[in-house]
Amino acid sequence: MHSATSHAPGRVELLGNHTDYNEGFVLSAAINHGVTATGSAREDGVIRLASEGDLPPVEVPPGPLEPLAGRGAWANYPLGVVRVLRDSGLPIGGFEARFASDLPIGAGLSSSAALEVSTAMLLAKLFPFERSRIDLAKLCRQAENTFVGVNCGLLDQVSSLFGKAGHAVFLDCRTEAVESVPFPDGLAFLITHSGVKHALVGGEYNERRAQCFEAARILGVPMLRDASADALESAKDRMPDATFRRALHIVGENLRVLEGVELLRHGDAEGFGLLMSASHESSRINFENSTPALDALVHIACALPGVLGSRLTGGGFGGATVSLVRRADAPAIAEALLTAYREQTGNEGRCWICEPADGAR
Repeated sequence: MHSATSHAPGRVELLGNHTDYNEGFVLSAAINHGVTATGSAREDGVIRLASEGDLPPVEVPPGPLEPLAGRGAWANYPLGVVRVLRDSGLPIGGFEARFASDLPIGAGLSSSAALEVSTAMLLAKLFPFERSRIDLAKLCRQAENTFVGVNCGLLDQVSSLFGKAGHAVFLDCRTEAVESVPFPDGLAFLITHSGVKHALVGGEYNERRAQCFEAARILGVPMLRDASADALESAKDRMPDATFRRALHIVGENLRVLEGVELLRHGDAEGFGLLMSASHESSRINFENSTPALDALVHIACALPGVLGSRLTGGGFGGATVSLVRRADAPAIAEALLTAYREQTGNEGRCWICEPADGAR
């Protein structure tokens, strides 16, 4: 029986928090942790999915696919990919796959997109088909939007597919242009899980999204990407305070991403780190998608020698932070950060030292 293996990395969002669905700009990086899928085709049309850990295996009979509930809901990510591929005209039959991951679930490192992308790459081998990487990213996003029910943008899937070792991924979410930007040498990402999981299949994400769209409507622009800081300030009295602050975050984030790209091109790691910290302050005050645990991690990290900047990463509302650190200092910084965090909050955090990695393969 023909079998194949695929790997899709997780990603860390460096700048551009919640800008993707506002057709703005994002800087991210694929990381050296991800999801590996191993599987083979079946002749009986059955789909059988298994995952290492305590997630239950799922077996789906031939026929139309519908989302699962309960403990088997983890399989909606790969099953959604199957359905959108089939809907696009591809003859995806039955198969079995086992997934192994060294990405922490709920840490904002996009384990869901890595699961989707690894599934798509595996199916491209089991039922050979050709699609461009940007098309695969869009199909995986469609699976998450329509099958899982999360209105995510394109960032996570693009990051997993277009990652390049030693580089950040710069995405223009309107034109869908992707560019690799060299990252300065001697640096690492210290990703710290707060010990508080986040769940994006909930009200907060969709509420923030709706507030952004409402701000754009009041401003008379297609998307907040088209809004200037001056125009937003002049419209402050015409929108609710929360809506104004959501828009202030998005407009500022887009500017930070564009400035961050230029800083990276000039090798200015210190300047880039300052932008990361400024991004977190905006998330905390304006977008209100931080938490006390995330704020504590950022505050502690920024006081440690060798840390250039720190911010929440991913959707927020729990999960993880990313700190830009000198690679040689990373182990000592991780130990000091976790110790101080435990003393201040009583939470048990966990750290991963990551570097920009190649995309899915």
